[in-house]
Parts: sequence; C-alpha cells; structure tokens
Amino acid sequence: GELSEPVKINIEGRLRDVRNFVTKLGVVDSKTEELWLSKGINIKYESADNPWWNTFISILPWVVLIGIYIYFLRKMQIGSGGASSRNIFSFGKSRARLISDSQNKVTFKDVAGCDEAKEELEEVVEFLKDPQKFQRLGGRIPRGVLLIGPPGTGKTLLARAIAGEANVPFFSISGAEFVEMFVGVGASRVRDLFDQAKKHSPCIVFIDEIDAVGRQRGAGLGGGHDEREQTLNQLLVEMDGFEQNSSVIVIAATNRPDVLDPALLRPGRFDRQIVVDRPDVKGREAIFKVHARRLPLSDDVDFELLARSTPGLSGADIANIVNEAALLAARRNSDKVTMYDFEAAKDKVLMGIERKSLVISEREKEITAYHEMGHALAAKFVPNADPVHKVTIIPRGRALGVTATLPKEDFHTLSKEYLTAQLIVLMAGRAAEKIVFNTLSTGAANDLERATNIARKMVCDWGMSEVLGPVTFANKHEEVFLGREIAQPRDHSEATAQIIDAEVRKILLDAYQKAEDLLREKEELLHKTAKILLERETLEGEELDMLIRGEELPPINIHKLRALKSLRIDGTSEKETQPVSADKQVEISK
Repeated sequence: GELSEPVKINIEGRLRDVRNFVTKLGVVDSKTEELWLSKGINIKYESADNPWWNTFISILPWVVLIGIYIYFLRKMQIGSGGASSRNIFSFGKSRARLISDSQNKVTFKDVAGCDEAKEELEEVVEFLKDPQKFQRLGGRIPRGVLLIGPPGTGKTLLARAIAGEANVPFFSISGAEFVEMFVGVGASRVRDLFDQAKKHSPCIVFIDEIDAVGRQRGAGLGGGHDEREQTLNQLLVEMDGFEQNSSVIVIAATNRPDVLDPALLRPGRFDRQIVVDRPDVKGREAIFKVHARRLPLSDDVDFELLARSTPGLSGADIANIVNEAALLAARRNSDKVTMYDFEAAKDKVLMGIERKSLVISEREKEITAYHEMGHALAAKFVPNADPVHKVTIIPRGRALGVTATLPKEDFHTLSKEYLTAQLIVLMAGRAAEKIVFNTLSTGAANDLERATNIARKMVCDWGMSEVLGPVTFANKHEEVFLGREIAQPRDHSEATAQIIDAEVRKILLDAYQKAEDLLREKEELLHKTAKILLERETLEGEELDMLIRGEELPPINIHKLRALKSLRIDGTSEKETQPVSADKQVEISK
C-alpha cells in the first residue's frame, strides 16, 4: 500500500522517509476480504518462500524415529541367530528344537534299567521304520505315548532313543515354552509345531513336562478360561486332527499324571501310558555299567555290590554317583576309578557332604555319638529292621551325625512289623540320650517328625490301628487350581479325630518304650560302642558287627585301609520288587 504522508522510520541507524509498505497476513476470512475490497484496497496473493531445507527439518524427527525402530527391529531379528531366532514376529512360532536323525546318536543301548518300557516302545520304532507293516492289516498306530514316572528315571532319554533307533527327526519342546505374556501365543505355537512336524513326517514330537500346559481345566482360584487352557484346547484339537495313519507320533513325559486333563489321556490322543519307575537291583547294575563304560576302572569295582547298596535310587542318582566317583579319583590324581571312589561318592549322595570344618564341643560330640549308636544298636537287635550301612559323627549335610541303614532288598509293600521296627529305630536315638544323660535335646527333631508321619499313615492310610480297624481316614491333598476344594475335607467326626490322635500317640510311645527297654538291656554295649565311635568318628556296619560279637577292631591305620574296601551286606535276597520311594528305601537317621 501507500501512505498519504511520508513517515520517518529508523532503518539501520538512519531516519528515512517511508511512504510505501507491504503487509504479510496469515489466514484471512471471506468477510475481511470483502471489507478490504469495498475500501479500494488492492489484494495480491503470493506464496511464502519455503526452501527445501525447511521441509527437511520438519520431517527429520520422523526419519530418525523410523530409523531407530528399523535398527532395533533388525537387531531383534538376527540377535538370536539361526532358524529359531526369537524376534517380535516369531512369538507365534514354535520353540521346538529340531534334532535330525544325523545329530541324534542316542539309541536303546544307552538306556538301561527300564526293560519293560523299552519293549513297549519298540513297536513305535517298528512303525516309524515300516508304517506299511501295520497299515496292511488294518491296524492303527498309537498317536501318542505318555511316559509316567518319578524324576530322573530316564523318560527324556527314552524318547531320544526312540528317535535314534527309528532314524527320524525329533522335535523337543518343554510344556512351559508354549505360554508367553501375550494372549493367543500358546495356541499359535501349538499349531506351528504340528505344521512343522507334518512337513518332516515321519517324525517324533516330544513334549517334556507336559503337566505345565496340560493341567486339568476347571474353575478353582485361577478362573475359568485362561491362556493355558486355550493352549491345551489347541493341543487337543491338533492331536485329534491327525490323519488316520499319520506318521507323526507325540511322546510326552510327566511326573504328575494326577493333574493332567482327562481329555488329554483318553484313547485317540495318548493311546499308551508307560510307567518308567525306579530300577530294581538288576536295572541299577545295568545303569552303573552304562554310565561307567567310558571310565578307566580298577579291578576291584563291583557293580553288583553297588547296585545292592543303592536301593530306591533313580538313574539320575546313579549317574551322579558315577560322576562324583570320577571327580574324586581325579582329585586324588589317580589313573583309575576305584571302589573306594564309588563308595565315597555314594556316601556323599546318600548322606550329604562331610563338614569336617564344623567345630562342635566335646559335650555335643558325646551326645551325638550316643544318639547315633542308639539308632545303630536298635537296627541291629530289632527284628525286621534294615541293616546298618554306616554310623558317623562327622557332620554331614545339616546333621551333626548320621546313621545310614540300607534294606536287604527293594520293597513294594511294607508290612506292619517292618514299619514298627522303623519306629523303634527312629526313637532309639532319643532313648539313648535319656538313658545316658537323663536329658532331651533337639537332635531328635527329624527322627520325631519322620516317626510321627509313619505312625499317622499307619492309622489313617493303611488301617493298621487295632482300635479303628481296617478303615482309612486319609486327607485328600488336592490342587486348588484344578477346581477342587480350598479346604481339606474331613470325612470323620471330631470324636474319631481324637481317637486317631490317641492311636498315633500310643504307637509312638510303644515304639519309644521298646527302644528304651532294648538300650537299657544293652547299656554296657551302648557305652562301649559309643566310646569307640568317638575315637574313630566313623564305623562301618561290618565293624559294628565285630564289636557286638566282642571282637577287637584292627588299629586305626588298618581301619582306614578297610574303608577302601567295598560294602558287603549279608543276607541279601534274590527276590526283587519295585521300590516305593528313595525315602522309604534309604533310611538315614539324623
């Protein structure tokens, strides 16, 4: 525009007359524009200068953010490496590890101690090798095999041996690897796992610890429909969706079959349920030989004696003993693994590590010696009691002393006489303290706990009470998260509960009285053996027999040489049955 009169304006330090002017406006509405035009104002529209770098600066933050996102995305894609890279796009992909037939070197020769299970699984191997052999006669191959057994019995090893014998791909995954933090991931991984398995057919899909994903569905405290149940539902659908003669076999392992969903156990999904229990004496001997075949062994190693002295142990326990024996031999700079190494390793596994650095007073050591010798003498003189393996007052584990007894054979059922003998042996430690020192100590805490547990089971579980008769009052320990009751139901009255408590107390008091009477009768022998135990700190079962017979023990140096010899248990029986548990078979009184 143009001013009617010039105006003086300071421009760069000098006053100048200015008449013309230019006004830059932003957004102008239509009414303002009409007003200006009515006043005779000339309006000219021009676009403002917008260099390219202004545009670049405006979009630069977005470019940087997108670049950072792509950088970290690529890092996540290649961070894990390999085909199973765990990136943001692979949450729904299966985490199963594929072991090809060329990589899997495990065969049935590497598995011992479970001959019945191997026989059952040989048919699965035959099908994978020659499917037409069974389909020709119209037979249907089992779609799934469930391996049930305690931990460490070789369930995973059996599954790998099947794949190794059949020379087929082997997919291995844990039940806990299905579920993640995102909803739907578990079901997606199940679908992807079976898609991969069908592409590599014939093959084996092994799901370890399937109870992590296959627990029984129900309300409970966990609610109804959760991610784990969705994953289980998809697993059920996939196992049902196999073709009639599909060459994909699912093998699962669990040590908690009681918590699995019934739909998972029905025929058509897991057609075969194979129990892989703890090995018997022949199985333990075979397991010792399998694990020790790569070790340089001394001529004095006797696996039969080791097998008889380790009832109730699983294959994993035996493997641990063999490994510990090899480590002990290496620590001694020995060229071969001797029987002494195996015996020391067995004691370490069964009784705990020696704590020779623990300083205890002479008074405590004396009390411990009489306590442990009370256990040992009771085990020697009470009928049906287990033979004494070793007595020591060297602190092992959390105990100041240990009396280890080993049964003559593996038991499948326990008689009332055997249980009563166990109670007397457990109570004999406290009885010895009472007789000699006329006082009580906390050293019998573990003995009392175990004795009370046995007595209560005799009354409530096994119907061994003369007053209550052949009735069971066992409390059901149920899983709350399986839709069961929160409180433990009790199906007997308060009066019956009082009778139960009275019967348990009566059984314990009778056992204590028998232990006290026995030790008072053998009090002279108790003092003699306890003093020798104080001197030597450790007595073998064979040496205790010598003291009872009135024989003198050899000098201490010969005693240490004798410790290198193998354990011998007299009266072993050829009868072999399955063990109840390691706790029942290897009794350690502390």
